[in-house]
Amino acid sequence: MIVFPAIDLKNGQVVRLSEGDMERATIYGDDPAAQAMIFADAGAEHLHVVDLDGSFAGESRNRAAVEAIIEAFPGYVQLGGGIRDAAAVEGWFNLGVARVVMGSAALKNPEFVKDMAREWEGGIVVAVDAKDGMVATEGWAEVSDVPVTDLARRFEDAGVASLLFTDIGRDGLLKGVNIEATVDLARRVDIPVIASGGVKGLDDIHILALHAHEGIEGVITGRALYEGRLDLAAAIAMGARA
Repeated sequence: MIVFPAIDLKNGQVVRLSEGDMERATIYGDDPAAQAMIFADAGAEHLHVVDLDGSFAGESRNRAAVEAIIEAFPGYVQLGGGIRDAAAVEGWFNLGVARVVMGSAALKNPEFVKDMAREWEGGIVVAVDAKDGMVATEGWAEVSDVPVTDLARRFEDAGVASLLFTDIGRDGLLKGVNIEATVDLARRVDIPVIASGGVKGLDDIHILALHAHEGIEGVITGRALYEGRLDLAAAIAMGARA
């Protein structure tokens, strides 16, 4: 099971939001590339990067910071936030991004996302962000009437690499991952699932790793790392044993 340390970008700074609220951002640093190297030094081979401003704007807003991260980090960079057209997808892959995460586009233009998944085999991750079991979009500012499982199943035959499942009600709050909902989704769909939202410590990593054989591919963690509640090297080692 892959452990993805997260770097969320707002105005070029490393931040974490509480429940996806841009007004509730905690700043953890102003050098994203240096933060990427701290994670690399702890053994991270995968990195999850989000352009938060881009998520709301619908286009890249932290390009320089993302480029600096890609250049500095020796492993695989997974990038999301405002990537909603073919030119943006191609541009990021050409710059060295390993996987592109698409969220709002998956709900609003699923055929486009399927086309991208076919064109960039193994490179497209669909973000399924949930609030009370329903899909949320536009940087979580809008909640749809589409159940999470319904959206996920639309992409089963499209060649999507993974589903990134986030429970918005827990994100950035250190409440613990919504294990039940995450594992339930993994059991219901034929696509690997990456857990996100609420990781509070090594116990979450351990429990998710126990379900790796049921389709849990990885877990994303941010605030727990930044606040010293989770040792990244220990988490990676635990994930590797799954």
